[in-house]
Amino acid sequence: MKRILLLEYDKALNRGISLKLEKEGYEVLSAFSLKEAKALFQKGSIDLVISDITLSDGSGMDFCREVRQKSEVFIIFLTALDQEVDIVNGYDCGADDYMTKPFSLLVLISKVNALMRRAGQQEGQILLSDGIEVNCLTMQVYRQKEPVILSKKELQLLICLMEHAGTVMTKEQILEMVWDREGQFVDENTVTVNISRLKSKLHTNAIENVRGLGYIWTDTVTKK
Repeated sequence: MKRILLLEYDKALNRGISLKLEKEGYEVLSAFSLKEAKALFQKGSIDLVISDITLSDGSGMDFCREVRQKSEVFIIFLTALDQEVDIVNGYDCGADDYMTKPFSLLVLISKVNALMRRAGQQEGQILLSDGIEVNCLTMQVYRQKEPVILSKKELQLLICLMEHAGTVMTKEQILEMVWDREGQFVDENTVTVNISRLKSKLHTNAIENVRGLGYIWTDTVTKK
């Protein structure tokens, strides 16, 4: 079941949207403030964020920018701000869509369904192995359902190893796939250091050092 985070301070409107989305088969996490939304986003894997912009404790655009620093989750703004500059700013800060109030609930549902179809077309976006879940779409990682904070490179390294589970990856291959593709030329010690940090943060023994060859993810990986 796809999970939607709905950030809307108006309780009646929040409830109305939530009920409609739930009837469409979505799980909805309702938030009425930025503080609540941030807490909910950290707790679990979110597939879509629907957010107002003008909130009691800040701006939905700031929340969008914060989310974009660590996730590619879909974001729809639903707001009364209907000036052209507001709409442009909304897209510039990372929103996938922008709807102004008053709005059609049917149109909102249609947009949500369209984005969820796009997500469904991307196969193998969630990697599961050794109690670890990696959502390649939202770029979130969980260990026994608890969120794990990784750097961008640590995350890319984890995905690289899991996608090649059962295959020994040389340091040269890892460097090429994780670092050199961005024009960053670093020495082999960088791989060793990042592998060590990754194992420590994930508390996993699935990453093994194959002496003289490289590293391998030994546990079975399931994609969904």
